[in-house]
Amino acid sequence: MSVTLGIDIGTSGTKTLAIDERGNVLASASAEYPCSHPKPGWSEQAPELWWTATIETVKAVLAKASLKPADVAGIGLSGQMHGSVFLDAEGQVIRPALLWNDQRTAAECAEIEHRAGGRENLIRMVANPALTGFTAPKLLWLRNHEPRAWERVRQVLLPKDYIRYRLTGTYATEVSDASGTLLLDVANRCWSRELLSKLEIDPALLPPCYESPEVSAKVSGRGAAATGLAVGTPVVGGGGDQPAGAVGNGIVRPGAVAATMGTSGVVFAHTQELGFDPLGRLQRGCHAVPGAWHVMGVVLAAGGSLQWYRNELAKAEIEAARSLGIDPYFLLSDEAALVGPGAEGLFFLPYLTGERTPHFDPDAKGAWIGLTVRHGRPHLVRSILEGAAYAMRDSLELIREMGASIEQVRVSGGGARNPLWRQIQADIYGHDVHTLESTEGPAFGVALLAQVGTGGFSTVPEACDATIRLAEQTKRDPKVQPFYDSAYAIYQQLYRDLRGSFAAISNLVKSYSA
Repeated sequence: MSVTLGIDIGTSGTKTLAIDERGNVLASASAEYPCSHPKPGWSEQAPELWWTATIETVKAVLAKASLKPADVAGIGLSGQMHGSVFLDAEGQVIRPALLWNDQRTAAECAEIEHRAGGRENLIRMVANPALTGFTAPKLLWLRNHEPRAWERVRQVLLPKDYIRYRLTGTYATEVSDASGTLLLDVANRCWSRELLSKLEIDPALLPPCYESPEVSAKVSGRGAAATGLAVGTPVVGGGGDQPAGAVGNGIVRPGAVAATMGTSGVVFAHTQELGFDPLGRLQRGCHAVPGAWHVMGVVLAAGGSLQWYRNELAKAEIEAARSLGIDPYFLLSDEAALVGPGAEGLFFLPYLTGERTPHFDPDAKGAWIGLTVRHGRPHLVRSILEGAAYAMRDSLELIREMGASIEQVRVSGGGARNPLWRQIQADIYGHDVHTLESTEGPAFGVALLAQVGTGGFSTVPEACDATIRLAEQTKRDPKVQPFYDSAYAIYQQLYRDLRGSFAAISNLVKSYSA
């Protein structure tokens, strides 16, 4: 039996699982950790939290599955994209990592476009516009605002690649995650020397770049002693959480599209050609499938909006759920089911951490619009579920517009576990949605990549065909869809109406903070 591990370094926690060559999950374990927000719009994390969680979950999986170190044929790594880990000459972390949802770099994004010779020229070099969440603006921010720290930087790693370094002692990354740095020549699957030169960034700060199933390093003595793994265990390139999750969902050929409702929301489509959009409306990158690319739209606070509501406004539900031994999200969905589509005219804009697709607006704010005395907690919750789905539809519409084939929508993440939210997605997307038997997401995807990299399968599509199975279909309601089409048009207009006010609010907050 060929056993591989998948390790996913998420924003709220790390998950590790073990699978066999048939895709059966032998064991899994998760460990949570906090995220820091030291200033409005800032989002940071201590990389040591990821390493501690990796040690804990790897040991737990080995114990649960009764695996000996030598039983593990290979390891795949996945993680939150765009984060920046700054290391000094000794490989020590210089400061907390800036995360994907950090919004402090608007000025640096403008600087990058200027140095590149304009947005269209930047997209020609790296396939994407400069977005505040990307890695490159974070490097410029450190250089501009913390010059002493910048002088100490000798290596910049993405979150999962920091775990690779701790496991193996090797600096490395792979093309799917590197695509989100804004420093990769996505068309040629290598670092963009042209842009690095224009930004005056030393290429030596960036690690070697591999294809996702390719073996990039092997577990070191230190990594083995910390985790219980065997010295020399191969570690493949892996993937950013979204390309890795797409592999786990079988999005490895044109036709099927993934809609993942996690902390962020992502609509992801496989493409055989990179294509070019001078407006850069969708994020483009190398897929975790060698020789293929992807397009995706990202909602920064999709499931994160419901998580915020749970943590801040549903403390009674959390306590009730604990006493009953159930997930508090199911109590919230039961409340939402008490009201019908549209929540009696209540809309929620899920822009709690700004927004990426399609607005590229770090100043966007969350909002309830349409509140009346008739509205209660069920309306608030349902409007959040609908608002997140409207935001995801923005990306689906762009994918349709660019001519990509959408034959099947596969949903995953927290939004796929809830029947009501699945139905809302089907009705708002205007498309039946499907779930899979495996709901393990990116960790499952990189475990499959490790199967390929260690010889269990010859290609990524072959691995997916052998292990991924559809589970359940939720059909769109043709009676409800026209209503949601009309509501969606209103949702789109609300952002346009409020965009100027959002910017004014941000300026007001900055002036007070100063």
